[in-house]
Amino acid sequence: MRFHVVITDFVTGSLAPEEALLGDLANVAALNGFSEQELVGRVEDAHALMIYHNLSVTAATIERLRQCKIIVRCGVGFDNVDRQFARSRGIPLVNVPDYGTEDVADSAIGMALALARGITQQNSQCCAGLGDWLYTQVAPLQRLRGRVFAIVGLGRIGTATALRAKALGMEVAFYDPYLADGCDKAIGIRRAESLAELLCQAHILSLHCPLTDETRHLINAQTLALMPRGTYLVNAARGAVVDTAAIPEAIASGQLAGAALDVLPHEPPPSDDPLIVAWRNPDHPAHHRLIVNPHSAFYTEQGFLDMRTKGAQAVRRALTGQPLRNVVN
Repeated sequence: MRFHVVITDFVTGSLAPEEALLGDLANVAALNGFSEQELVGRVEDAHALMIYHNLSVTAATIERLRQCKIIVRCGVGFDNVDRQFARSRGIPLVNVPDYGTEDVADSAIGMALALARGITQQNSQCCAGLGDWLYTQVAPLQRLRGRVFAIVGLGRIGTATALRAKALGMEVAFYDPYLADGCDKAIGIRRAESLAELLCQAHILSLHCPLTDETRHLINAQTLALMPRGTYLVNAARGAVVDTAAIPEAIASGQLAGAALDVLPHEPPPSDDPLIVAWRNPDHPAHHRLIVNPHSAFYTEQGFLDMRTKGAQAVRRALTGQPLRNVVN
């Protein structure tokens, strides 16, 4: 029997990485979809779905799958798949939690440094011909050594980020109510018992938690107000963990000294999004103090290849009856 594997979105061009692992078992097709509606009539006979992040797969699609043995979310987060409905249909959902651990951690630290050292702000203001050609453009900046690097979510990426911040001489603290005791001691960092306890001491806040009902808009106007004035915010997790509408005002008031967002609630964002309007407005303080990237923290050539091959390996395990790894439903 020859299987049928469908890649729903994101991957275009050559399918050599997937075919190298699956070619002896299956035909592989890439749809390059951008909405769930584009899947209608194209996935029903699939034995496996490989999903990235350009679209969501709800119960409506899962209900039409006639012979699917596995859904692979080729990435870390899986909030764009109805995992409980998949479970009710006996379809395991697995993710790829380790493809870009180093890359996202490097990006988070890079964005944090760009903010805390005033690098992007000075570049932006000098390029626009604003102010004097002096360090006073960003004064006062604080030395990083000894400052608190606060992390929400100490999973694989959060841990990798913590180790990098620790290597810079920062004092690392984290909040993660689902992490077993002792992980903090294993890597030599400090645990906060509540989100409020963490926020009130943060010099840099870096988010590395999944998007759930509990974490949606976890960072908002009220929680931003708990942080010391002049804190920096970095989000390389999921866009909706932050209420981005609160960011422009927090920067304008000085509550946030700057923010770096690799992810947004809607990607690409609408042009009338208040965050985007402020970011693009040369007269708004956020224009020079806000970094926005197009969900690219995961990306390196090596990481992208890992994501594709690890996803294909998960499919192969399912199609050949091997034990599955990283089942999230």
